[in-house]
Amino acid sequence: MKLLNLIPITSDIWTDEMDQYVSRFLLDGTEVVTRRIQHGPASIESEYDEVFASPEVVMMCKQAEKEGFDGIFVDCFGDPGVRAARESVNIPVFGGFEPAVFYALGISDKIGIVTVLPDVMSMLNGLIAKEGLRERVSSLRYVSIPVLDLDGLDKLTAALIDESKKAIAEDGAGVIVLGCTAMVGVKEAVEAGLKAAGFDITVIEAAQASLMMLETFVRMGFRHSRSTYLPVRDKGRVWWSGDATAEI
Repeated sequence: MKLLNLIPITSDIWTDEMDQYVSRFLLDGTEVVTRRIQHGPASIESEYDEVFASPEVVMMCKQAEKEGFDGIFVDCFGDPGVRAARESVNIPVFGGFEPAVFYALGISDKIGIVTVLPDVMSMLNGLIAKEGLRERVSSLRYVSIPVLDLDGLDKLTAALIDESKKAIAEDGAGVIVLGCTAMVGVKEAVEAGLKAAGFDITVIEAAQASLMMLETFVRMGFRHSRSTYLPVRDKGRVWWSGDATAEI
């Protein structure tokens, strides 16, 4: 099985260590190839950023299918371009939001999500509403750390523990979802910090959850419904490439 880990930002923040961490529970025969877009935002922290990331995400998904990839993970919790990509290809496509939250639904009646900045709160509330999860997501909080600064793991871990404790004690969350796919390598430390504070709570790391769900979909022969994600109609489309136009 060959999966694409598609980074929908232009910054080169995804490391080999991140690859190894998120892939450690996958089957031995599963290969994960990481690529990133070349045109778009340095990070995704708003719907404005998502708009500029999405066109190349969709084009790279179409190319990956042609190359024989079995599934695609769009490596962002905001799911940029995911629904459009599902209309365009016949292999499973997931972002970071759905798999992590779907796993959380099987753990607790009330879910807490801790994300990066207040800038993304509206975007995530939109995803929660679209999935019909307003009754299940009881807490949505943020650590006030930009995506490109998440490599400070000690600071990130401390902030995640602090906000997760509030989500549990004040909002009734019974499971914590890390609301950014770049929050890699801190799950165990956050769980340990919560347990030390008296909260024996599971923490779900979104990138890992997404790759594992993607692998399961491929193994079970699942693909996205063609009555939901209708095939794209063949017609002219033009994309601005800076100093010229190119059909997409």
